[in-house]
Amino acid sequence: MPDAAAPAGGTGGLRRCRLRIRGQVQGVGFRPHVFALAESRRLSGWVTNDGEGVLAEVQGRGVADFVSALVDQAPPLARIDAVEVDDCVPTDEAGGFAILDSDRAGAVATEVPPDAPVCPDCLAELFDPADRRYRYPFLTCTHCGPRFSITRALPYDRPQTSMAGFALCESCAREYRDPADRRFHAQPVACPACGPHLSTPVEEILARLRAGAIVALKGLGGFHLVCDARDPAAVGRLRHAKQRDGKPFAVMVAGLASARTIAEIDAAEAAVLSGLERPVVLLRKSAGAAGLAGAVAPGLPWLGVMLPYTPLHYLLFHEAAGRPAGTAWLDRPQCLALVMTSANPGGEPLVRDGAEAAERLAGIADAIVDHDRPIVVRSDDGVARVVAGKPLAIRRARGAVPRPVRLPQPVPPVLAVGAQMKVTACLTRGADAFLSQHIGDLDDAPTLDFFEEAVAHLIRLVGRAPVLVAHDRHPDLASTRFAEGLGVATLAVQHHHAHIAAVAAEHGHDGPLLGLALDGVGYGDDGTAWGGELLRVDGAAYCRLGHLGALALPGGDVAASQPWRMAAAALHRLGRGAEIAPRLSQHGPAAALADLLDRGVRCPPTTSAGRLFDAAAGLLGVCAVSGYEAEAAMQLEGLVRAPRALPGGWSIDDEGVLDLSVLLDALIDRDPADGADLFHGTLVAALVDWSARAAEACGLDRVALAGGCLINKVLAEGLVDGLEARGLRPLTARAVPPNDGGLSLGQAWIAGQVAQDRSDCGVD
Repeated sequence: MPDAAAPAGGTGGLRRCRLRIRGQVQGVGFRPHVFALAESRRLSGWVTNDGEGVLAEVQGRGVADFVSALVDQAPPLARIDAVEVDDCVPTDEAGGFAILDSDRAGAVATEVPPDAPVCPDCLAELFDPADRRYRYPFLTCTHCGPRFSITRALPYDRPQTSMAGFALCESCAREYRDPADRRFHAQPVACPACGPHLSTPVEEILARLRAGAIVALKGLGGFHLVCDARDPAAVGRLRHAKQRDGKPFAVMVAGLASARTIAEIDAAEAAVLSGLERPVVLLRKSAGAAGLAGAVAPGLPWLGVMLPYTPLHYLLFHEAAGRPAGTAWLDRPQCLALVMTSANPGGEPLVRDGAEAAERLAGIADAIVDHDRPIVVRSDDGVARVVAGKPLAIRRARGAVPRPVRLPQPVPPVLAVGAQMKVTACLTRGADAFLSQHIGDLDDAPTLDFFEEAVAHLIRLVGRAPVLVAHDRHPDLASTRFAEGLGVATLAVQHHHAHIAAVAAEHGHDGPLLGLALDGVGYGDDGTAWGGELLRVDGAAYCRLGHLGALALPGGDVAASQPWRMAAAALHRLGRGAEIAPRLSQHGPAAALADLLDRGVRCPPTTSAGRLFDAAAGLLGVCAVSGYEAEAAMQLEGLVRAPRALPGGWSIDDEGVLDLSVLLDALIDRDPADGADLFHGTLVAALVDWSARAAEACGLDRVALAGGCLINKVLAEGLVDGLEARGLRPLTARAVPPNDGGLSLGQAWIAGQVAQDRSDCGVD
C-alpha cells in the first residue's frame, strides 16, 4: 500500500488539498470512487483524469479521513502507486463535488488496465431474468470486462477503443453519465439494444459441442478452439487437427466446486484460479479426472484448469445447467468441462477475427462463432502454478498485461526484445517496466509480424521512445536482427545474466547477489550452449563463478528433442560408450551416434540443466523422444514421490564446475520412479551446496533462482527450503516467468542501468 501524506491540521479544520494519484487509476472507476467519498463527507471540489493519472482538489472538514479512505477503499481493479497531497488556500466557493472531463494535454504517464473477469455484480445481472442485460454476452461495468484487448491508445476513453463504433442507447448513456452508477465512464458499456452481438446463439453453440464438434470461439484476446473435454473422439480429433502431439490441453469448468471434482486444490491454488488474472493453473489430477478424455493431458499427473472470465463462457455453463436463476448454481459441481486451447495452428499467433478464422482454421474447426467487437490486441491466456505457497507465472498474458513491474530505481526509456522462444518485449518509463503479452517463438513470418505489431503497440501505450534497445547476445536471433534494424543504439545482454536480472528487478533488489540460472540453452560468452550457471551479478555487470559439468549434444540441436541422445551422451561421459548401441538399440542411429561421440564430431558441449534432465529421463527410460518442449522433464517430475539425495552424488572442483556424473551413473537400470526421486533430491542438494559455498566465498546472502527449470515445483521448492536452511535468502520469479518469457525484463533492467550511466556521463 502506498504512503499517502495526510493534509496538515488534523481532521477537524477546514482544509483544501490538491491530490495527485498515480498508478492503475484510469478505467477502473477511480473518479466515481473519489466522487462518492467526497459526497459522503460533504467535501467540495473536483476530480479529473489526465496524462499522469488522477488529479483532484477537495475542500472541507475531514480531508485526512478522505485521503485514507481513498487508498483503503480503492476500487477492485485499481492499483495505487502514490498519493501526493499538497495543501492549497481554501476558497469561499460553495457547492458540491464535480467530475471533470479528461484532460488529454501533455505527455501520457498513466496506464491501461488489464482485461478483467466478470465481476459479481455483473454476474448477478447476467443470470437475473428481470434484468435488461439478462444473458447478454457482452455485459460489463467499471469493475470488469475488456480493457487492454480493446485499447488503441491512451488516454483510455471510449473513442480510443474498439467500442467507438457502438453508439450508446439512451439507457446506457444515462448510466455512463451518472457518477453514482457503477457504469459511469465504463468505456465498454453496452446492452442488447446498442452493443456487440454474437453470430451464433449460445444454445446452438452448446448443442454443437455436445454433438462432438470443435468450435472456434471468439473471446477477449483472440479465438479459442473448444470441444467437450469428456468426449474422447472430439479431443482426439482436435489433437490431431492441431498436430499437438502430447502437449496437454487446458480445461475450463464452471467454478471452484466443479474444479475440485477433477483436481486437488489448496487455498493458494483456489485464490489464483479465481483471481483477477484468471490464468490456466497447473493442478494435480484427482480421481475425478478419469472422467475426462485421456487425450486431454496424457502421461502427466497435472491438469491445466481455468475458470470462466467472459460472460459468454459463463453462458455456456449456464445453458448446460438448464438456465437457473441467480448465481448459487456456480457453487455446485457442474458436469460440463470444455477444452479451451488457443486458436493458433502451428504455433502461429492467435486468430482474432472471423475472416482470419475462416482461412486459418479451415480443417480444424467445425463451426466459427464470431462477434462484432473488434479485438485490437491479441492476448493469449496466462499460465501459472503455485510453488512454495505462492503463485508463479509460467506465461504472462491476458489478465496481467500491461500491468508494470516496479524497478528498483527510475531509468531512461529502454526497449528490450527477449531472445527467440517465449518472447515478450519490455519498455521502461521511469521506474515502471511494461512487458508485452506473450508473443511466442520467433520461428515463422506470422509470429515475427505479431512481434513487430506488439512492440509498436507497447510503444504507443507507454508513450516513450527508447534511447537504447537491449537484445540477446546471440547474433543470429530474429529478435537481435530486429533490434539492430531499429536505428537506435543497442546493447547485447548475456542470456543468463538477463534471467538473474529479471528476478532481481521483480524483487526490487539493487545490488550484488548470486544467481543460479537453470534452463535449456542460452548463448554463452565463449560461443557454447550454456544453461546451468552460477553467476555473481551486480547490476549491469556479472561474472561466471561456475557451471554444470558439460555433456555433449550428439547431433547438435536435435538432441534437445530426443532425450535418448542425451542418455547416450551421459553413457559416453561415464566411460560406458560401448553400452550405447546395445542399450539404445531401438533407436536406429544409436551405433552411429556412439561413433560420433567417440570421434567428437557434431557433438558440441553444453552445460544445460535442461539437457541434464533429458539425460536422466533417457537413462531411466521415462521419455526417449519429446513431442513438445520439456516433456521429458515434466514426465520425470510427475514420477517424484519423496526426493532423496545420493550421498557423494556430486563433486565441485576448483573451477566451480558441479559434476553430477556419480548421480547419472546411479540412474542406470534403476526403477523410473525411484530414479526420479533420487535425481531430484540429489540435484537439489548439489545445487544448494554449490550455491552456499559460493555465497560464503563472495560474502553474499541472496541467491536469485531463474531459468525455465524453475517451473519444476519439486526443484524450486527444494532449492528454496535448502537455501533457507543454509541461512541464505532465495529470490524466485513470481509475477514474471522464470523462463524466457521474463528475459525482456532482465534485459531492460540491465540496459536501463547502462543508459543511466551513459546519461550521467553526458553520453547520448
